[in-house]
Amino acid sequence: MDKIKRTEEAVEIDEQKWVNDSSFDHKGRVPLRGSTGVWKASLFIIVIEFSERLSYFGLATSLIIYLTKVIHQDLKTAAKNVNYWSGVTTLMPLLGGFLADAFLGRFSTVLFSSTVYLLGLILLTMSRVIPSLKPCDTDLCHEPRKVHEVIFFLAIYLISIGTGGHKPSLESFGADQFDDDYPEERKKKMSFFNWWNFGLCCGLLLGVTLIVYVQDRVSWAMADLILTLVMASSIVIFIAGRPFYRYRKATGSPLTPMLQVFVAAIRKRNLLFPANPSHLYEIPKSETRLLCHTEKLKFLDKAAIVDGTQDSIVQQQNPWKLATVTKVEELKLVINMIPIWLTTIPFGICVAQTATFFIKQGVTLDRKIVHNFEIPPASIFALAAIDMIISLSIYEKILVPILRQATGNERGISILQRIGFGMIFSVCTMIVAALVERKRLNLVHKKNPLEGSSSMSVFWLAPQFLIIGIGDGFTLVGLQEYFYDQVPDSMRSLGIAFYLSVIGAANFVSSLLITVVDNITQKNGKSWFGKDLNSSRLDYFYWLLSIITAVNLCVYVIVTRNYSYKNVHCKSTMSVADCNDADDREAMA
Repeated sequence: MDKIKRTEEAVEIDEQKWVNDSSFDHKGRVPLRGSTGVWKASLFIIVIEFSERLSYFGLATSLIIYLTKVIHQDLKTAAKNVNYWSGVTTLMPLLGGFLADAFLGRFSTVLFSSTVYLLGLILLTMSRVIPSLKPCDTDLCHEPRKVHEVIFFLAIYLISIGTGGHKPSLESFGADQFDDDYPEERKKKMSFFNWWNFGLCCGLLLGVTLIVYVQDRVSWAMADLILTLVMASSIVIFIAGRPFYRYRKATGSPLTPMLQVFVAAIRKRNLLFPANPSHLYEIPKSETRLLCHTEKLKFLDKAAIVDGTQDSIVQQQNPWKLATVTKVEELKLVINMIPIWLTTIPFGICVAQTATFFIKQGVTLDRKIVHNFEIPPASIFALAAIDMIISLSIYEKILVPILRQATGNERGISILQRIGFGMIFSVCTMIVAALVERKRLNLVHKKNPLEGSSSMSVFWLAPQFLIIGIGDGFTLVGLQEYFYDQVPDSMRSLGIAFYLSVIGAANFVSSLLITVVDNITQKNGKSWFGKDLNSSRLDYFYWLLSIITAVNLCVYVIVTRNYSYKNVHCKSTMSVADCNDADDREAMA
């Protein structure tokens, strides 16, 4: 007994000293727990995220203003171009995440994509500094040079490509700094996504205030130069943190094992299921974490049945004929994510309005705070960032401890519950936005059209920005945690890309919706989208979005009611009964 006790103590000491989660340090060794990872590494990572978000929101929130004022596009065309750019920017991470997980590794992908991002910022600065590339030779442009348009769009789409590798790899790389199998680090990891978004919001806040102010009052070129210097500095800081990081090897294409499961299941479609799930094939000792068997999508389980009519050794050597339970369950995880992904798109459509029509509304309102100080239209977006920072702090420091005691759940509430709560706020946002826009239009129709709604304060838009900020704190952070946590371990970067693709797909759907609504309403008399806001009926469009989001929320509740979370073996010797117990515990989370 003493010998067993001493052995257990030795194992415990070893776990406290070394990180045994298949990660390695910058010299390729097993990482020391005390000198690598956790917050000491994450702070370097959050710094470069702060820089990237500063650049992104400094550009994104002013893009519709630049397209309408400098390039002279009409409102409908400008809104579509903003949505297309945002859509590409948030869908590119699917490619970047795949390359990071399969071939390049997360650190290398972040470094390469950040360099591409920096090149995009340099090109954007050049398009506003070099005389032959500037929109025109005068301060007021009536028709910009075509070469400027080409260079401008090339620069912002180069930034999109950089974001494609940067976003999924950086966030998953940050979460990799915490060991899931070590309780103390696992709790810190649950806080990581909240503090990650805190840093993100700080970058967003400065982007829509300081950077936007420089764009509005100094020059677009000066703003671009600031963003370029900040990004270059953050890349240097990121590289400086290299000795503190924990790294993971690229594991090859994560899609191949899924295809192998499908092929093996189809080959064995005529085989009978074993009486006991423990007879399904699994490798007891593996470098990756093993998953417990679940009863859903049972057809796929046939891939893990050992065919008694064939040589078992030959089967085990051919993954196209025999898959492990873990590989089968990983495919089930991805399939189960599809309904969640689809039912979160309407929330993303609501978020898409904040960078297009919400900002354009601000242009038409009174933006004076004091006598001679007028805030830039895009700076109203700061209210959403401030509210998200406040809501995240309250959630992390007050609500989570209370909810942990009430529910016994480490997270306080489940990930999907958190996402659902945020969706409620998106419905409220569109209702409030519709009412405010109706009030603005009433002023336009009552007063001189030239004066319009300029007597109405821009802070009438504050409620819709504040409400969506709270919704973001629940849903967007919840989506990040969900897609990182619930994907197979070999797809963590792709998991973050799935989260970003919700916003990307939502931007494209938003553009499609604008086109469809425009065509239908134009046929029935007058389009809801005129040449400018005063000739449009955005209030009707906002009511439509509120109805779509409310109906979708009901569908989301139905979809999530029977959702099964990822169920990981605590130990390689865990029995099927233990798995079932673990499944009950995970369902609570």
